[in-house]
Amino acid sequence: MAHTPNINFTVDDAPLLVPTASTETSIKNKNEERRIFRNIIVICIAFMFLFTAFSSVSMLQSSINKVEGTTSLATLYMSMVLSGIFLPTWLIKKFNAKWTMCFSMLCYSTYIAAQFYPRDWTLIPTSLVLGLGAAPLWAAKCSYFTQIAGRYAVLVGETTEIIVIRFFGTFFFFFHATRVFGYVFSSVVLSPGVEKHETRIEEALKVCGVNFCPSTHTSPNTNVTNLAMPPMSKIYTLTATYLVLALLAPVVVALFVDPLSRLGKYEHTDASRGESGWDMVMATFRIMTHPYQLLIFPLALWSGIEQGFVGADFTAAYVTCGLGVHMVGILMMVEAVSNGVWSITFSPLVKRFGRFSVFTFSAIVNYGIIVVQRYWMPRPDDINIFYVMAFLWGAMDAVWQTQVNALYGVLFPEETEAAFSCYRVGQSLGYIITFVLSSTTCMWVKLRIMEFSLLFGMVCYYTFEVTERTGGLKRGSDGKVESISRLIKDKLILVSYSLGLHSENRIYFRYCLYLCTLASLLAGCYVFAQLNYS
Repeated sequence: MAHTPNINFTVDDAPLLVPTASTETSIKNKNEERRIFRNIIVICIAFMFLFTAFSSVSMLQSSINKVEGTTSLATLYMSMVLSGIFLPTWLIKKFNAKWTMCFSMLCYSTYIAAQFYPRDWTLIPTSLVLGLGAAPLWAAKCSYFTQIAGRYAVLVGETTEIIVIRFFGTFFFFFHATRVFGYVFSSVVLSPGVEKHETRIEEALKVCGVNFCPSTHTSPNTNVTNLAMPPMSKIYTLTATYLVLALLAPVVVALFVDPLSRLGKYEHTDASRGESGWDMVMATFRIMTHPYQLLIFPLALWSGIEQGFVGADFTAAYVTCGLGVHMVGILMMVEAVSNGVWSITFSPLVKRFGRFSVFTFSAIVNYGIIVVQRYWMPRPDDINIFYVMAFLWGAMDAVWQTQVNALYGVLFPEETEAAFSCYRVGQSLGYIITFVLSSTTCMWVKLRIMEFSLLFGMVCYYTFEVTERTGGLKRGSDGKVESISRLIKDKLILVSYSLGLHSENRIYFRYCLYLCTLASLLAGCYVFAQLNYS
């Protein structure tokens, strides 16, 4: 019988797997990738807390605080325009993106706290404070996302543009979920008890849709139900809950968000760059005169106009007038859900079909919606059309918010703070235009303005795309595209030389052209006002 040797391996005999440098690098990159994405999610959650509170409070202003509430909202957006010009770049360079987000979030809590005693002298000052903090908050968030997107793109092997779109899509998914949470909570607490089966008479429906005018909004013939003032105890419950959420947001950012320096991105301060505070403020003005910024600025303006239109005019002229006020929240939830879902869906679509195709498709669909609203008279038995319209408005808004944000980040990767400040200025101006027209202008005029702003924005966007695909614009000795003011000045100098003007006369000639341009703009505004009120 053959002897079988008894071979026993001990632990010491086992071959050792020594990690190689490539293995360690791979593990390190995976950890960094997860850390970056964790920071994105944490910021999204903080914004979800903050805007669940603010969106709900702002939505209820016209119902609860009447004149004081709507005046405070107008003040808020005007303050945001001024803030967007002067503050974001300076604050972000001084305190970095993380702490700018924290400080700016605290500004929102002042306006929410004012709801405990809503008067002109409490709402107006706090809306100014909120507006001053809003633009730096959004600029800091966009700057943070754009800067770490470059590093994340290297780790996962994607282009920076695709990663920027993916980050913004994830953010807006969370952001639009806040409107759903806010409305559900508000409706549960307030429980207004509005009759959900009102009888709509034909005479009332004739002033809905394109025939809707603010002057007929309070007429008895419109059959529009006004929300009664809820008990103060319920308002205090809402305000206290929202204030806690608003204060929780900066705490989450302060405790759980890493500064960019910890993620491998060097955050330049004003001292390290050798820039004064005034230099950083002027950076926003320099970006504003950048030819590419001027070409995509109309899309930022359009983004604010269409969002304001859906929230103020579509709900009043179509939903409230055609169905009843009790349907506003339900349809706005449909719009918000559609917006959130499509925000994360358009990232792979842009990767597959390209930015140009997605912008064109969205413009066609949006123009189609506007045309339908010009000819469609809303009726209670058209409930399916209402849902489709709300769904499409949400889907198209997802395109404008995610793609225009991403476009600014891709075009100005080294000047993200100033670039996103310009974006917020444009969007805030769009809100202001819509808010002012909402209470003074009939629906058919608003729809014409919507058509014009969309067409103008797309013409400017196509001009940008054609310019880029045919070699781009003239660049200076530093390799950067020259500002429009520099280009215009050079052209005026050539013209003045060809006319044989002396140096002093050339200055007068240039100022005369500027004054003529300004006079033309004022004349255009005057003609529009006369046509509107004739």
